[in-house]
Amino acid sequence: MKKRLALLLALAMTASAVVAGCGSSSDSNSSSDENTESQEQTEVEFKEKEAGDTFTVGFDQDFPPMGFVGDDGEFTGFDLELAQAVCDKLELEFVAEPIAWDSKDALLNSGAIDCIWNGFTINGREDDYTWSDPYLDNKQVFVVRGDSGIESEADLAGKIVDVQTDSSAQKALEDNQDLTSTFSNLQIVPDYNTGFMELESGAVDAVAMDIVVASYQIDSRDADFKILDYEIASEEYGVGFAKGNEALRDQVQQALNELAKEGKVAEISTKWFGEDITTIGK
Repeated sequence: MKKRLALLLALAMTASAVVAGCGSSSDSNSSSDENTESQEQTEVEFKEKEAGDTFTVGFDQDFPPMGFVGDDGEFTGFDLELAQAVCDKLELEFVAEPIAWDSKDALLNSGAIDCIWNGFTINGREDDYTWSDPYLDNKQVFVVRGDSGIESEADLAGKIVDVQTDSSAQKALEDNQDLTSTFSNLQIVPDYNTGFMELESGAVDAVAMDIVVASYQIDSRDADFKILDYEIASEEYGVGFAKGNEALRDQVQQALNELAKEGKVAEISTKWFGEDITTIGK
């Protein structure tokens, strides 16, 4: 009797093992199928554009001269014009999509935009995006009123300084506590138009920002502003794509390289900056 029970128990255990083994194999196959499907979805998402496809550029519409609303109510700017030239070469439909700067990552990762192209700083973000080659050198500086009596960064002690949220200037200042600790207050504003209005009204003493944008603002506004001879940080601009999207990045980069050789990039730069300040192919 005991032998019979032992035999039945052994058979039951064997059957359970077989069933468990089958279940494990099924789960493994299911997991494998899901992984394959996920990989296929990724490949579909990150593919080159074909003629007639849309190319949606995310940009800050309050960031002249890189991207902004012109006097005619249309979006314009150096970066947008350069992106349009790329689309013309690739036979793509260009779509300029204004975004809230602090929402850029969510929009990029969801596929709502194809890239971030708007005076977008590579430095400090190297591992967060798939980048084009740098196309323009830039640095972060302070802008003050001409009659403020502020001549150097040391004169900002006890002063109020504006900086745009989630900007390279904000990060650079947060990394320089020796300097920012001397300020009366470092205020975060949604855009640089707000910063310049507050600077002009006397509500703040300085605005920290990109020198490319600062120079344009000073030239275009009827106000007495000046740039301090102090470099908060140096940086490079690039086009930022979703992490892993080398296919679209390579396609755009090739178009940029060809446009540079043809002189189109220099032409656009000269239109906006008075000279060719780009670095593509140089």
